[in-house]
This record gives sequence, structure tokens and C-alpha cells, in this order.
Amino acid sequence: MSKRIMVVDDSRLVRVQLEDVLKGTEYEVAAYCRSGEDAIEQYAAVQPDLVTMDIIMQGMDGLDAAEIILKNNPDARIVMVSSLAYDDTFERAKAIGTRGFVDKPFHQEQLLKVFGQALS
Repeated sequence: MSKRIMVVDDSRLVRVQLEDVLKGTEYEVAAYCRSGEDAIEQYAAVQPDLVTMDIIMQGMDGLDAAEIILKNNPDARIVMVSSLAYDDTFERAKAIGTRGFVDKPFHQEQLLKVFGQALS
């Protein structure tokens, strides 16, 4: 049975890249959100096994969205996927309860390793 992923990123390119990288794996993209607000609204309906969350997006950023999703759904598993890889960003992501961090640009091996850790 495949693991359902909700992708939260304002870049359509990232959605396409993720779908390509995940082809033939145990993961499938179940939902795609282009903003933090959209992710918060859709989370309960989608019930994904894992969320990938960009940080810099229009409106609410990914860290704030992740924090709200985790407050409302403590069992949510969120992995930050961003090119904004600074120590303070890592620290805040960890403090709010996200399960991992993947740098953009990403590759399959890196993603699958972090996804596996996030789900274990």
C-alpha cells in the first residue's frame, strides 16, 4: 500500500520534480497545495501519511503553516523541503515538531531516506 503525500509548495516545478522522483516508489502525491493556508484547510480532508512543506510561499510561510497543522494534528508528519537552509530555520523547524529537512534541489535517495526516517 502506498504512502500518501501532501505537497505544499508554490512552485509547480517542484510538484513535477517530486512526482518524477517518487515514480516507482511506495509514495504517491495525494494532494498539492500552493500555500500554507491551503495546506491547513486541506489537511483534515486529505489525511496524508506525510507532508512536504516549502518555507517561502505567498501569504503564510511554511514554518507557520507546519506549526498550525501540528497543533491541530499532533501526529502529523511534516518534512520541510526548502532551499532556505539556515541554522535558525533548522532550529525552528525542529522546535515546532517537523520530522526532517530536505534541501532543494533534492534527489531521490535523499528524499526517500528522510521520508523513511519521518515515518518511522
